[in-house]
Amino acid sequence: AANLGLSTVRDFEKGRRQPHPNNMAAIKTALEAAGVQFIPENGGGPGVRLRK
Repeated sequence: AANLGLSTVRDFEKGRRQPHPNNMAAIKTALEAAGVQFIPENGGGPGVRLRK
């Protein structure tokens, strides 16, 4: 878990506020721990996928 308040995540998702860099890092770390792989930008653009 990213240990962020639900309202913080909701506000970020709805564009109500910009997340702090440490909050973004916490979200990314939590997603990676859950099996999400971030793909760097290339000719097709950045993306994500689930690891098998």
